[in-house]
Amino acid sequence: MALPSLVKDILKILLFFGVGFTILYFVYQSQNKAFIEQCQIDGLPLDECSLLKKVWSDIKSVKWIWLLVVLLCFNISNLSRAYRWKMMNASLGLNVRLSNAFFTVMLGYFANLGLPRAGEFVRATVFAKYESIRVEKVMGTVVLDRLIDMITVIMVVLLAILIEFDLLFGFLKSNLGGDKEWPTGLLTYVGVSGIAVLTISYLLREKLLELRIVQKVISLLLGFWEGIQSIRTIKKPIPFILHSINIWLMYFLMTYLCFYAFEPTSHLGLTAGLIVFVFGTFGVVIPSPGGMGTFHALAVIALSMYGIAGDEAFSFANILFFTVQIGSSVLLGMIALIALPILNRHYSPNRSQTIIS
Repeated sequence: MALPSLVKDILKILLFFGVGFTILYFVYQSQNKAFIEQCQIDGLPLDECSLLKKVWSDIKSVKWIWLLVVLLCFNISNLSRAYRWKMMNASLGLNVRLSNAFFTVMLGYFANLGLPRAGEFVRATVFAKYESIRVEKVMGTVVLDRLIDMITVIMVVLLAILIEFDLLFGFLKSNLGGDKEWPTGLLTYVGVSGIAVLTISYLLREKLLELRIVQKVISLLLGFWEGIQSIRTIKKPIPFILHSINIWLMYFLMTYLCFYAFEPTSHLGLTAGLIVFVFGTFGVVIPSPGGMGTFHALAVIALSMYGIAGDEAFSFANILFFTVQIGSSVLLGMIALIALPILNRHYSPNRSQTIIS
């Protein structure tokens, strides 16, 4: 008996939250064990050694003005993303509302907390509904938005490697084992597997093209491609590039400025901010609710390279994670749910040709 769609969605959400909480639990257990061992070394009674109490105490000790600045940076980044998305649509001849772009971006972040990677679909479908645009075309611009992000992340990672090569290579070598040749086997395996898949697909191309699901995928990809091509006709390339840079500059500043909110990290500099930011970004990319657990684990690892104790690093990760996710993603996501229907109550864009084209 097939499960109802709602039940499936709830089970998926519970599964991903379960994964996030499980990872977070193991990170906590690891840091708690080290924390208790340090208490024993310091001769402190065990009933005074509670990592949860320490984290709560650390949260209460933060300088809240810096957390407000972090939230400001996050929302400046989101505003730049909304402006950039509006420019992508303008290049397709579509004059869309900035408010719709901004609030659907926030709705996407909110959805990602429940079901990782669902945010892009929610963002596209809700935006398409209020702006009367084909969903495939909107998804094309969302795909382009994420492709530009991916390129930017690669550039930031390369910059981090260039600046802190010795530190990062030393960490990888000591934790993964091997020498400079360790990635070779993996790259060879991936390369051979990719060539094999492409060869088989080419030989069976006629049979594959007859499949209904393949035809549907091709149709969707053509719609995506139409949206992706919007970058070729951007009318204001300089503002587009500046907004693209600003999005990730603000993301970086969120990490760096949060250092000042927490005393044990307040002495760390820009380089440490870059490395923690890069590691944290990978933590958010890994499928878990908003990076729950994965962000914590990688942020703790990155901070350990700069001599921050595990319990202090765990506190910092919680401070930054919950400030952004609860202070902005949840709050503005809920505001978006209320605001979008109100703002679009009497808004009827003339997109009849766009919808049927």
